[in-house]
Amino acid sequence: MNYYCHSLLFLVLWGCTHQAEELKDDPNKKTYLKEQNLVVIQMLKEQDFQKELVSNGKLRALRKSDLNFALNEPIELLPVKNGMQVRKGSIIVQLRQTKQKQDLERAQMNLQKARLELADFLIGQGYDLKDSSNVPMELMEIARIRSGYAEAQQSLNDAREAYQGTVLTAPFAGKIANLQAKLYERPNSGETPAFCTLIDDSEFEVEFQIIEAEIKDIRLKQHVKIQPFSLDQTFKGQVTEINPVVDENGLVSVKARVRNTGGLLEGMNVKVMIENQVNKQLVVPKSAVVLRQNQEVIFSIKEGKAYWNYVQTVFENSHSYAIIPHPEKNSPLQAGDTVIISGNLNLAHESQVKISETGNSHQ
Repeated sequence: MNYYCHSLLFLVLWGCTHQAEELKDDPNKKTYLKEQNLVVIQMLKEQDFQKELVSNGKLRALRKSDLNFALNEPIELLPVKNGMQVRKGSIIVQLRQTKQKQDLERAQMNLQKARLELADFLIGQGYDLKDSSNVPMELMEIARIRSGYAEAQQSLNDAREAYQGTVLTAPFAGKIANLQAKLYERPNSGETPAFCTLIDDSEFEVEFQIIEAEIKDIRLKQHVKIQPFSLDQTFKGQVTEINPVVDENGLVSVKARVRNTGGLLEGMNVKVMIENQVNKQLVVPKSAVVLRQNQEVIFSIKEGKAYWNYVQTVFENSHSYAIIPHPEKNSPLQAGDTVIISGNLNLAHESQVKISETGNSHQ
C-alpha cells in the first residue's frame, strides 16, 4: 500500500514539473510583466512665448489679366500653352489677318486720295499744303472736312487698330493659364469669356480675416508666415492692408503680400500665422497638457511618482502652450518643477513612473 502511494505521488510531481518546463520553454507562451509608465520630462521655466494668431486665406496674384479678342477670326499662330512663362510683349496668339490687311491697305490709299483733294482745295484758296503753317486754323479745318481727309484719316486709324487686334501680346511677364482654344479655331466660339489668363506669379496677395478681439495684435508691415495646405513649406510675407471696418460677423479683413520663392499658385488655400512675443511665460509643449475630469492638467514628477496639477492655457501657437497654475485650484506648480511632456495620456494621480533615458529635456 505504501509502495502504491509513493508511486502515485511521484507520478503527480513529475507531471507538474514537466508541465512547468514546457510552459517555460515554449516560445509561444507570453510572459506578463508589470507595465512600466515610461515618461519624458522637462524642467518648467519662464521664457519668451511666441503668441500665434492663425487664420486661413486664398492666394491672389498682384497682377492678373483675362485676355480676349474683339475679332472672331481663325487662329493661325498659337506658340504658347498653359503654364508657359512669357515675357512682356511676347506673342500669345495671332489670328488670320487677310481681311484686316486688305482693309488697312485700302484705308492708306483712300488717305492718299484725300490728301490730293485737300491740296487742291487749299490751292483754290491761295495756299500751299507744303506751307500749311500759314493756313488759318478755321480754313484748314474746313478744308480737311470738304476734301474727305479727316474721314480718311479716321478710317486709317480704325483699320490699323483692327490689324493690330489680330495679334495678342503679353501686357506683362507672367504665366499662361486657362487656355482652351486650339489652332484654327475661332477664339470667341467657346463658352469661356476670356481667351486665356496671364498671371504674374512672382508675388501674391492673401486676404484673411481676424476676429475683433485680435485687432490689437496686428499692424501694418508686420511679418507673417504663410503655409499652403498642400505644401510642407512656409513662406514669409508682410501685412499691407487692414480694413478699418468690423463686419456683421465681428470680423476684420486683412491683406498681406508674399514673394513666391517657388511652389505658390493662384487660388491656393493657405494658413496665415502672425506671431507676437509675450515675455516671461511658463511654456510647455502641447503634449504636456492633458484632460482630467474635463480640466486641463500637467503632471509633475517627484520621487518616481506623477502628480497632477490643474493649469490654464493662456496663449498657444502651433506647437506650445503658455500656462499658469489654475487660480481656483490652488495648484502648486511653479518654475523649476519637473513636468512630464510625453507618456502622460494614461497616468493617474500618484502613478509610479519611470523616466525614459532618451528624449528628455532639462533646458
